[in-house]
Amino acid sequence: MHDPRLDQLARQLVRFSTTVRKGENVLVDLYDTPPEMGIALIRAVREAGGVPFVNVNEARLVRELYRKASEPQMSAQADVLLHQMKKMQAYIAVRGSHNITETSDVPADKMALVSKLLRPVINHRVGKTKWCVLRWPTPAMAQQAGMSTEAFEDFFFRVSLLDYRKFVPGMKALKALMDRTDLVEITGPGTDLRFSIKGLKAIACGGQYNIPDGEVFTAPVRKSVEGTISYNAPTIYQGTNFDSIKLSFRKGRITEATANNSAALNKILDSDDGARFIGEFALGFNPEIRHPMRDILFDEKIAGSFHFTPGQAYEGEADNGNRSQVHWDMVCIQRRDYGGGEIRFDGKLVRKDGVFVAKGLESLN
Repeated sequence: MHDPRLDQLARQLVRFSTTVRKGENVLVDLYDTPPEMGIALIRAVREAGGVPFVNVNEARLVRELYRKASEPQMSAQADVLLHQMKKMQAYIAVRGSHNITETSDVPADKMALVSKLLRPVINHRVGKTKWCVLRWPTPAMAQQAGMSTEAFEDFFFRVSLLDYRKFVPGMKALKALMDRTDLVEITGPGTDLRFSIKGLKAIACGGQYNIPDGEVFTAPVRKSVEGTISYNAPTIYQGTNFDSIKLSFRKGRITEATANNSAALNKILDSDDGARFIGEFALGFNPEIRHPMRDILFDEKIAGSFHFTPGQAYEGEADNGNRSQVHWDMVCIQRRDYGGGEIRFDGKLVRKDGVFVAKGLESLN
């Protein structure tokens, strides 16, 4: 039986998230996603007057490709993908995962090579197209979230089909506040962090770039970060699980990094010089997402959270100039049930224990 939620989600992605116009080329990029969702997207793109193109990917095939990848091979593939991306005006990626650790046994040097060579493709997509990326609900994701398959599927569609327009007034107010802020101070269990965001514009995200969504981001002045941060959300990067990450900074650079797997953490942070600087600072406020599930597209939007991201900055108004093959959104939740914490802008309390207290931001709670 056809699920009408597929059509509803596809129309939202095409008409709201990427605002596809007549004659625009749209790349539908599917990873371990059922064909029914791809069909719904193709039809939605056509209904909007766009021209659909489709890439189909499977994680097990990607793993085998990367496991013994050579530089000439990946360079040629990157050239092909970049040429394709330059033909697109919009990009919609639906990324399922039957096994989030599928690439965990790909050698680290191969993953670093792939990340480096594919970075121009990602940069063009982010900087030059209208794009939106979302997950696809699978039993593996339900297991990560500690939910039944049916309950997680219902949660996924509830979160994905939120009326993101209701965030607009609060997001505008938060963006305006961040745009005029210089000094940010964040404190909490194991965290005492200070940095400047002066001169860097904030970007409000309410369903245009990710589904689920609900964040406002900018970047710190590259060498301004001082202090220590302890992340309390588990994370995964390049197929490897990490817990209890703690980073210390001096003049913007990560000088010390520890976790349950400190060796693997530092190897990633040593990928290039930019990996030890921060490329993004964001506040998350999606009311439907309360707990981490080791999936960054969900976890970075958790109500009462912020993320502080080693690596590549997004090009545009929030660009602090940091360049890296790494972009790792690490999350800290500051609600009382996760230990609490405070965020201050230029000395004034903005959020306490995950709850916005600054005037005009209450609607984001």
